[in-house]
Amino acid sequence: MVKFLPLIPLLPLAGFLFNAGLALVATRRKKAPAEWLPSLIGCLAPFLSFVLSVGAFWVLRQNPHEPLITGPLFSWFSTSLLSVDFGFLVDPLSSVMILIVTGVGTLIHIYSIGYMKGDQGFARYFSYLNLFLFFMLLLVMGDNLLVLFVGWEGVGLCSYLLIGFWFTDAEKAAAGFKAFVVNRIGDFGFLIGLFLILFAFLSQSQGSENSYLNYSFMENHKEIFAPLATVITLCLFAGATGKSAQIPLYVWLPDAMAGPTPVSALIHAATMVTAGIYMVARLFFLFEMAPVTLSIIGSIGLATALMAALIGLTQYDIKKVLAYSTVSQLGYMFLALGMGAPVAAIFHLMTHAFFKACLFLGAGSVIHALHDQDIRNMGGLFSKMKYTGITFLVATLAIAGIPPLSGFFSKDEILLMTYVNGSPVFYILSVLTAGLTAFYMFRLFVTTFLGKTRHPHPDHIHESSLVMVYPLKILAFLSIVGGLVGLPHVLGGENRIHHWLGYLKEATEVPHQLELRLMVISTVWCLFMSGLAFYLYCCHPGWTKRLKQKGALIYSFIFNKFKIDELYQAVIIKPLLFISTTLLWKGSDQKIVDGILVHGWTKVATVSARLLSLLQTGVLGHYLLFLWGGLIVFLFLAVR
Repeated sequence: MVKFLPLIPLLPLAGFLFNAGLALVATRRKKAPAEWLPSLIGCLAPFLSFVLSVGAFWVLRQNPHEPLITGPLFSWFSTSLLSVDFGFLVDPLSSVMILIVTGVGTLIHIYSIGYMKGDQGFARYFSYLNLFLFFMLLLVMGDNLLVLFVGWEGVGLCSYLLIGFWFTDAEKAAAGFKAFVVNRIGDFGFLIGLFLILFAFLSQSQGSENSYLNYSFMENHKEIFAPLATVITLCLFAGATGKSAQIPLYVWLPDAMAGPTPVSALIHAATMVTAGIYMVARLFFLFEMAPVTLSIIGSIGLATALMAALIGLTQYDIKKVLAYSTVSQLGYMFLALGMGAPVAAIFHLMTHAFFKACLFLGAGSVIHALHDQDIRNMGGLFSKMKYTGITFLVATLAIAGIPPLSGFFSKDEILLMTYVNGSPVFYILSVLTAGLTAFYMFRLFVTTFLGKTRHPHPDHIHESSLVMVYPLKILAFLSIVGGLVGLPHVLGGENRIHHWLGYLKEATEVPHQLELRLMVISTVWCLFMSGLAFYLYCCHPGWTKRLKQKGALIYSFIFNKFKIDELYQAVIIKPLLFISTTLLWKGSDQKIVDGILVHGWTKVATVSARLLSLLQTGVLGHYLLFLWGGLIVFLFLAVR
């Protein structure tokens, strides 16, 4: 199986090259290719990668303690101080990730056939999707930090290409640009952390071996990082806040809704935003050495989860609600990491991939039918879009943490670890956030699918095509059963996810009675908030209007996303624009560099030439006078 591992990322790369070639030829000929060919290649590549991923998982399952390593495929570069080989690693952690990336990614590709039908950039779209999977697989399969960083930057590039896919629309192009720039800020921190890791190794002699960035080498020599562990992990976490949209670099993700809806599903469920979670889990042996960093990670994760959940309560764009939901759920994952529970974080990452992909594709189905994203113009869609409605409801129940769906098990695992390892305040706020999640998700479902139809053309509403419906059904099924891999012992399960990923961190023993009590508390709370949302928005919608009127100032503040974007504009962007435009460009560049150093000498030469031209009178007597005058001056100076 090991020799086939490189094909897992290379197949999507081949799909990208083929469809990119089709797109270039179509552009030159000014005629779009038949859609069946890019569809076939675009979907076949990730599907074959998924088959190989299942095979790798099956082989690894026989002996999880012996990871599958290809390597090295080739020597990337080698110096007297550092050598980096290009190789792939499939261990229990990366096996979970490649199954998510290729499995959910394949379903999103298939769904895209129906969603993007008739688009002029059809082949280009599939080439970008394949490239996205290639870089994400490179990120999770690389056996060292530098290969991970290539994938890390690659998914940033692909997010820019896909968010701004319809680049002729200035607003959509700006959203892609915003995602790219914000992620570069986080990546700067990641690079500093990478340099500090090298510094820690190079400052101490390690003999002849110099594969310092290899994960196994780093873990075997982790004591070297002790003096710099906090600084290194904080820098790496700065990169994670960009990729995984945490405070303060979360602002790009809601705007990423400008891209096609399947792109949103791919970014939010299977690729980009999971990169930061994976990186921290992969290097948890390093983060474990920095308790201060873990405290910061937990605090920022909880703050992000709560803030995004509050914003999600007020949004009317169906995709924006789901976007803030993703930010909130990512906050939960970072909370788990901060509480020293990387297995719980990866478990929630997996279940979240299922129900969030289902929710986004369900939203895409609605948008595809209505050509509208405002939930105030929806309502009553359940009877007209039965399969979309049922699958959306299943995913809503899952993300709300209603048992026995997948989100219940992974969310409760995080709440349990927060109760055991965190403070009471952290636990109370995390439970509060879980209830808010249930409330805004049922608000979204009720407003979209129940009640009376508010769309101006209800007769035009129809269910999506089968190529869009079947991925929804599969994802809904996974949203139901996906949590069973983490079925805890207290409910009669074996908690297989902990056995599989237990090497990341030893499991914390918790009394069964306490675990059951916490499950009951969170379940009752989430059921209450779900029922409250159903009651308010389905039975008494007038109450919500009165509540908004009474708390208009608070509501407006939350609806405007706590004015964070405006704060960044005032504190960071405008001062930088002033410095770069007024001081550096107009002041320094135009007036000093261009005005004095360039054009100033030109003026000096021009004036000098004009003064000298006055001597050119054309009168012979004048020239003789100048000659004698010069001779007299010369003799005077010579005699002196």
